[in-house]
Amino acid sequence: MDADVLVAGAGPVGLFVAAELRLGGARPLVVDRLPEPATERKARGIGALATEALTRRGLGPQLAEAHEEGVRDFARDHGSALGHFAGIHKLRPDETRPRTHLWQPDLEWLLAGHADALGVPVRRAHRVVSVESDADGVTVVAETPQGERRLRAAYLVGCDGGRSAVRELAGFGFPGTPPLLRTIAGEVRFGGPVPPAGRYATGAFLHGGSLAGVTEPARDGEPDGPVTPAELAAAIRRVTGTDVVVEEVREPRRFGDQARQADDYRRGRVFLAGDAAHVHSPSGGQGLDLGLLDAANLGWKLAAVVRGEMPDTLLDSYFRERGPAGAAVLRNTRAQSALLAPGPQVDALREIVGELMDLPEGNRYFAELLSGVPLGYEFPYPAAEPAGLHSPDRVLVDDAGRETRLSDHTRGGRGLLVLDCDHRDHRDLADERVDTVPVTNTESFLLRPDGVIAWASGDETTLPTALDTWFG
Repeated sequence: MDADVLVAGAGPVGLFVAAELRLGGARPLVVDRLPEPATERKARGIGALATEALTRRGLGPQLAEAHEEGVRDFARDHGSALGHFAGIHKLRPDETRPRTHLWQPDLEWLLAGHADALGVPVRRAHRVVSVESDADGVTVVAETPQGERRLRAAYLVGCDGGRSAVRELAGFGFPGTPPLLRTIAGEVRFGGPVPPAGRYATGAFLHGGSLAGVTEPARDGEPDGPVTPAELAAAIRRVTGTDVVVEEVREPRRFGDQARQADDYRRGRVFLAGDAAHVHSPSGGQGLDLGLLDAANLGWKLAAVVRGEMPDTLLDSYFRERGPAGAAVLRNTRAQSALLAPGPQVDALREIVGELMDLPEGNRYFAELLSGVPLGYEFPYPAAEPAGLHSPDRVLVDDAGRETRLSDHTRGGRGLLVLDCDHRDHRDLADERVDTVPVTNTESFLLRPDGVIAWASGDETTLPTALDTWFG
């Protein structure tokens, strides 16, 4: 075996799942078709849950540093620092569980350093062209500059993007809806005046700072490749009715809002995560968050099975938990696309949605819809909230009054049993399976390595079941 787990794709999701596997004691190997890391600014932030997931691994200070510049960039390009739903910028940030504004290449650089520090090998210029599974493992053939290379691993995780070769070669279904809208944009230098940004009868024109772009209804025969100055100028003319001179388009990007989700995230020894498992509109900035939470959920489980400490059936919980999370994002991004379409009827609907967002309850509803924070997992044993939810990074106080943060105890990637003074007798139940932390300022709870609360005090009879279910 070349590795315990082969990870296809060295983007943020692939790097994070590989790091989680390594923390869990497995030997991952990452391959990527690109010779160098991608520099395209496809996404510009991660939500609260992904921010907390990376903070649990000690990356909080780097995220906080990047966030300061990211907020300035976001406000410059969008004209507001508030969050948005379908471009309606009214969502007030949750200061208790903040998101992080940073460009995707910066996130990838941060995660590459994290994975490298853990000893994760990455092989670039390896394009996956064949996937064959058997009872004992998976064989992957990759094209490299030196010729074809055969790689063998017990498991394969496809994190190779929306056009995933792994998904296609392994035979996953990918049902969904075609694009309603298409967007082209980039860092643009104009050679003269430009029309006002905003919604028009046939689309929308975005212009903030040097960022400019057009959203309009999708058409058959959409061009592929980099956005040219002539293409962008023609799109601006179609939407605004104004001729403009586009002298240069840097960091060009184009995307649609097709919404598709794999019919399962597991097929035997092959798994999908991130855009390989689900694609959708970037509205609301949920893609990276969704993918990184896939990685957090799968990584520790797959490592536990590789170590022989948990049965293979544990891996079935991956799609059972993450499938509904993906479906929820497809649902709200489809709704956002409907609100972004041109037309007077949609304009009227946007006004009404904006008025709902002015109400505190409405604002909270849309913010939570995008954050995914209220979405809990269903467990195979009785468990009431907060069990099933992701825990925030809370302050813990021990008997001596010393304060630590929850994230100070999670960098090693193990489960954690937080015990208050009334439940110290539960320490023996944990044995060596999880770490324990005595506290005086909070009720007891059991935390999985992905930050999900597996048990909380209130139903003492289910703690042994929770420990056995997730930790053997």
